[in-house]
Amino acid sequence: MSSDGDHPRPWETQRRGMMLLVSSPAGAGKTSLSRRLVADHGDLMLSISCTTRAPRPGEEEGREYFFIDRDTFKARIDAGEFLEWAEVNGNLYGTPKAPVMAALEGGHDVLFDIDWQGAAQVQAKAPDDSVKVFILPPSWSDLARRLHARAQDSEEVITKRLILGREEITHWAEYDYVIVNKNFDRAYADLGHIYRAERMKPGRNPWLPDFVKGLGEEE
Repeated sequence: MSSDGDHPRPWETQRRGMMLLVSSPAGAGKTSLSRRLVADHGDLMLSISCTTRAPRPGEEEGREYFFIDRDTFKARIDAGEFLEWAEVNGNLYGTPKAPVMAALEGGHDVLFDIDWQGAAQVQAKAPDDSVKVFILPPSWSDLARRLHARAQDSEEVITKRLILGREEITHWAEYDYVIVNKNFDRAYADLGHIYRAERMKPGRNPWLPDFVKGLGEEE
């Protein structure tokens, strides 16, 4: 609230939210970076996707994903309920449309931990609301080491993720920003700077024209 009694300042009530689309090959750090950014910014919420894959150890329904079966997922595709969807490693992933659109209209930002296919779909549907950030590992050996250190997947799955990662990194130039995650704290600082700068763009602050007009009319 402002110092003018109970009247909020225009930038507290009239802002248009944005979608921050963060992608990387598995193991490059996008999930850790994304969740810390959400934890540190009250106006930023994490988009929770639906998936047909089984939960990993420690994952919870509605926190990491909404876990649904393949038939239910396909029915929701047919009903047009997804903002984007894709098949990755034999599993379907999709973003429910309704909560994201409600958040943007309410002035809240939504962060997507998303692959390049999904990011491209979202940007195509809402280019003015989308900001794309790609996270790269400092080296391929470092990426492989991180995947093995997580101890969440079998050797076969890790091999598939590394093969898929080779394809994913070829799409880096399609993004608005690229961060090399050599040092987590530095990469996080870079991601935070991008997020805060994008919030300041005139198109996301429809209160600005009237605000500036008022400044010009002041004596």
